[in-house]
Amino acid sequence: MRTVRFHGYGGPEVLRVERLPRPELGPDELLLEVTFAGVTLPVVRLTHGGPSLPHAPGGDVVGRVVGMGINVRGWRVGQRAAGMAFSGAYAEFALVNAGFAVPVPDDVSDEAALALVRGGQVALGTLHIAAVRPGDSVLVTAAAGGVGHLTVQLAKLLGAGRVIAAVGSTSKADFVRGLGADDVVFYSQDHWGEPVDIVLDGVGGDVFRQSLDAVKPFGRLITYNGVGGNVDVNELRMQSKGVIGFSMGQFATLRRDRYDEHRDKLWKLTAAGELRPAVHRTLPLDQAAEAHRLIEARENLGRVLLSPTL
Repeated sequence: MRTVRFHGYGGPEVLRVERLPRPELGPDELLLEVTFAGVTLPVVRLTHGGPSLPHAPGGDVVGRVVGMGINVRGWRVGQRAAGMAFSGAYAEFALVNAGFAVPVPDDVSDEAALALVRGGQVALGTLHIAAVRPGDSVLVTAAAGGVGHLTVQLAKLLGAGRVIAAVGSTSKADFVRGLGADDVVFYSQDHWGEPVDIVLDGVGGDVFRQSLDAVKPFGRLITYNGVGGNVDVNELRMQSKGVIGFSMGQFATLRRDRYDEHRDKLWKLTAAGELRPAVHRTLPLDQAAEAHRLIEARENLGRVLLSPTL
């Protein structure tokens, strides 16, 4: 089968399409024939260092079941499924843990399912942890990205009174307004205007300080980025602000009932046309480097996908 790996660290140019045998099934795994794989910034960053080499990038995938491990129950060959492949996602066939794979309903497209299986769960999960109430003001960083563009829409659907989208360039302003954002702010601005009840930060780093400054007293910031930021707990005390970390792995494991409830909600909202996952571009495997470049340059409006069938 064709798969994408890298044998040295660097930028998008290190990615190579290779031919390897199909991966061997573990007892608790599904083997999917992949229709789409998602490209995310945390995975893109791995090409610059960290994993042992050679490395086959992981990510969210959607496809059809072609094999099942000996412990797997409740699945059948040919069924559509979406899930996380911890490695080898950019490939014609990929392994996912059956316990965290989800069947895709007939009225949801593969592209939408790919966007929702992780990005939708993170968006709805952070809004749940933030305890959004009708009328709350909500600011979303990385608002045009794979998670952020869903968060903007879901915040409005949950009754937020005002949703502010924070993005890196003016070229993204019309896109996020089209999703329902009431206002748009840019990272280059010194101030983001009137403080808000809730900030959902998918960027971290230098933006974390701006995000924390944007929280009003007794408001809260939910951080789910992989970059982080420094917090002065005495400052939090004096300003009566809260910071909460969100991990999709912890949420899916320790709040499984809520995770399953969110999955069903995301399917229903999408099938009804109330939630609109956006795909910026779909590329073949041999253009994986271009997919990484788009993400690394923050050019995407919604998801960037790879398809082994193109």
